[in-house]
Amino acid sequence: MTKRRSAPAAAAQDVQSPTNRAAFRRAIVAWFRRAARPVSWRGTKDPYRIWISEIALQQTRVDQGTPYIERLLQRFPTVQSLASAELDEVLKLWEGLGYYARARNLHAAARSIVSDRRGRMPASAAEWCEIKGVGRYTAGAIASIAYGEPAPVLDGNVKRVLARLTDLADSIDDPKASDRLWALMEFLVRGAHPGDFNQGMMELGAQICTPRAAACLVCPVQKFCRAHAAGTVNDRPVRKAKPATPHHDVVIAALRKNGRYLLGNRPQNGLLGGLWEFPGGKVKPGEAHPAALRRELREELGIRIAVGDCITTVDHAYSHFRVSLHVYRCTLQSGTPKAKAHTELKWVAPKNFASLAFPKANHKFLDLL
Repeated sequence: MTKRRSAPAAAAQDVQSPTNRAAFRRAIVAWFRRAARPVSWRGTKDPYRIWISEIALQQTRVDQGTPYIERLLQRFPTVQSLASAELDEVLKLWEGLGYYARARNLHAAARSIVSDRRGRMPASAAEWCEIKGVGRYTAGAIASIAYGEPAPVLDGNVKRVLARLTDLADSIDDPKASDRLWALMEFLVRGAHPGDFNQGMMELGAQICTPRAAACLVCPVQKFCRAHAAGTVNDRPVRKAKPATPHHDVVIAALRKNGRYLLGNRPQNGLLGGLWEFPGGKVKPGEAHPAALRRELREELGIRIAVGDCITTVDHAYSHFRVSLHVYRCTLQSGTPKAKAHTELKWVAPKNFASLAFPKANHKFLDLL
């Protein structure tokens, strides 16, 4: 089905001319200062606070990430306090935000800043790029907001704004197109108040130039937008077709002994690294759930179990796949559990679940135990 095009407007002003660039930047900065959402961590020049907020907001909406940012900054007000914390505590505060590598990298980077830099925060985008977990976008955001460095940013919101601004017909997933957008932001960010300009571009994409039903009538830079002039706003940005999302059936063992359940700590380098989980694994094609569970625990833990009734089935979606978790009551028949697929195992009473960081999917059945 062909997308409905918006009505064509007057020819757009070329934002890439020096005169129009200055006018475009003034409009973005003025709109940002007037319309930016009031969040507690905004308005600071403290690079530490900006770093925490930018890492938490990677691949996360502002409304979703703000409570986590506030908790992290309250518990860890300085890089020294974050560095001295145990990873388990950081992961517990991060629990539910997803993409847990961000939390692990944040913690490792804090320790590196304290040990290798004597607590001195990086002072430029180039220095920030040397910090674990910080890429070009995050480095530009921190350096521009904290230090006023004219360093560009290019997240999903900014890509969408620029693709419509230039009426880009190429897919923004194409590396060459991405390079062109970076070059355009490098050109546009130069001038007064680069931090406010960068934040304004991100905020514009979040509030006005949204993926669907863009509010073009109230856009502060409508006169510069080629897609608006051409009536192609609904067709931009162009994205590559996504493959079908895989689905996996997973069996989970609620293995109980003396009122406690067996939990394993996932390896640090990998999906959900550092979190605690109930043992189990994927069901093979044609395999019955009890057989799959007995096989998984034999392979993972070196034990034999008896599989009881199914407590519940919960569905959960990750970024690139979906799972259905089938949770079964189990009892130990023989063997002593050994940590083959986990870094650590321990028996935990339900009253102590709240002290551990679990994958979000596990929270959907913890209360049933």
